[in-house]
Amino acid sequence: MIRTMICSNNHPLRPKLPQNGDETMWVDGEDLVWLDLFAPTPEELQHIAASFHLHTLVVDDISKRQHRPKIEIYEDHYFMVFYDIDYVEDGDLLDEHQLSIVLGKGFFLTIHYDPIEEISQVAARFRRNAKEIERGIGVLLYSLLDTIIDHYFPVLDRIGDRIDQLETQVLAPDGAHSNDMQDIFSLKRELVHLRRQIAPQRDALAILARRELPIISETTVIYFQDLYEHVLRVTDTIDVDRDLLSGVLDAYLSANSNSLAVAANNLNNVMKRLTAFSIILMSVTLIAGIYGMNFDGMPELHWKLGYPFALGMMVIIAGVLAAIFKRLDWF
Repeated sequence: MIRTMICSNNHPLRPKLPQNGDETMWVDGEDLVWLDLFAPTPEELQHIAASFHLHTLVVDDISKRQHRPKIEIYEDHYFMVFYDIDYVEDGDLLDEHQLSIVLGKGFFLTIHYDPIEEISQVAARFRRNAKEIERGIGVLLYSLLDTIIDHYFPVLDRIGDRIDQLETQVLAPDGAHSNDMQDIFSLKRELVHLRRQIAPQRDALAILARRELPIISETTVIYFQDLYEHVLRVTDTIDVDRDLLSGVLDAYLSANSNSLAVAANNLNNVMKRLTAFSIILMSVTLIAGIYGMNFDGMPELHWKLGYPFALGMMVIIAGVLAAIFKRLDWF
């Protein structure tokens, strides 16, 4: 589907472009057309490519997904890949949406295959920013990228809340649970993937901030420098969150180690007690076994005090062994 977001009054391409819905807006001034392509069909993509003379490599990149953020410079237009990030509450996962941007003199194209809410907000924001500085492709690009980057911060705040929640769970009195480990590693993978998507965007913004695109006026360049600093803040926050999550993982492993140590110590104490009782019973049983042998020639066999003597020896030996084990802290 193709939507015309902004189109100036006298742009010659307007009659040839599909108009869907009532969201077409008009901006007075120099020629400018902004088309938003949501999940375009091959026919729609070829129509746009022919209308704006897009390079075949650009068309090929637009048709594919999961590109690394980048900016490519062609003879009469420029191609960018940027990412919009959402936090999915169900499952505590991140959902990224690739946004392809093609801009040239007088035209601005956005292509995406997933819904991106920020696009519908940018047209109104473009009007406000255009009044403050100037009307043109540079301001429009800044408005779009700024809206997307501003959306990163609530996502990072939600990730920070999730890290705090995991830390609280791990340090809870009832100890760490196995699902905590799964949540930690899942969020750690998401942070690694998030940094992999956002960090390269610094390079693209650096190109815009260094005035390497003639289509971006000097008045607008300073705003891209501000966007560059925002992305630096985002990547720094991601690095801090990764360090915090590593600390939570260490706390989890420590809690598990302490639990295992306590369990091992308890098992060791039980084994000591069982060993002590076994030795005492074996010693007593030895005396009973010796005096239980039926031989006529045994000493003390016909002694009247033999039975009390044997019992006394059992009690004395058991008492001595019990005292020794008590001193050894086996009881």
